[in-house]
Amino acid sequence: MNKTARFGIEVEMTGISREDAAKAARTVLGGELNYSGSYYDTYELKTADGRIWKFTYDGSIRCETKRNGIRETATRLHSVEMVSPILTYEADIESLQEVVRALRKAGAFANNSCGIHIHLDGQDHTPRSIRNFVNIIYARNDLFYKALGIEANRARYCKKMDEHLVTAMNKKKPATFSAIEDIWYAGYRGSREAHYHDSRYHFLYGEQVVM
Repeated sequence: MNKTARFGIEVEMTGISREDAAKAARTVLGGELNYSGSYYDTYELKTADGRIWKFTYDGSIRCETKRNGIRETATRLHSVEMVSPILTYEADIESLQEVVRALRKAGAFANNSCGIHIHLDGQDHTPRSIRNFVNIIYARNDLFYKALGIEANRARYCKKMDEHLVTAMNKKKPATFSAIEDIWYAGYRGSREAHYHDSRYHFLYGEQVVM
């Protein structure tokens, strides 16, 4: 494992408001808390190193809270997606773990509508290593789903690796990233530039992000 490789993480939760989630994270990270608003009702925590952690609304989360240990339906204020800045394992994993512990202590929990997204920096990848990575994920689809406990109702947002994609990738053996994109987006409608492109709702998906 390259412990200096860059990544970002999005963690969905409920049981707590976005403001309280941001305040819980501040007990670990310190920094300045600001409300940036918008439709996503976002709170931003800017830490001393200039990085920004966001706590924002996500419409896919089923909002709940706990009263006397019993879960009950809550308002959209209890839909929380924590979006990290760029992190590295070596420098940030302990702080990330402490933030998650602080959130749980403050009342946050995950129900079966919540998920986690991890964005990996692809800077060091080559077209061949991307194809190898796709094959590894495809070969272990069922193992990953079982190990991570991915439930059937999450399939809409976390589909297994597309067999047609893998077959095309191995048949054509793309030598450029442009060729990989042509294979990746084949069969989908709409612009490749769309942030919520249908191809993203898979266990593994590719996206161009400026990091």
